[in-house]
Amino acid sequence: MRPKRVSGDKGYSSGKIRRYLRRRGIRITIPRKENERHRGKFDKALYRQRNRVERCFNRLKQFRRIATRYEKKAENYLAMLTIASIMMWL
Repeated sequence: MRPKRVSGDKGYSSGKIRRYLRRRGIRITIPRKENERHRGKFDKALYRQRNRVERCFNRLKQFRRIATRYEKKAENYLAMLTIASIMMWL
């Protein structure tokens, strides 16, 4: 399954990565580095959404059982993710 869109930070702003994704028909939301010659536009709303998802993963990783993956079975790990999500929501 191929993604329709990829979002990344400035660390993924190389021409090689951009060409690779474009050849495969994948749209990109990656801001260009300050020292790049062509500073094209990117979708800032989608970039903000990427940041929101990244912060959510960061908060989930605060739970030790999730960060170190004590749960080996997928259903147990999913249960721990659910419990952690509920605790964050409360």
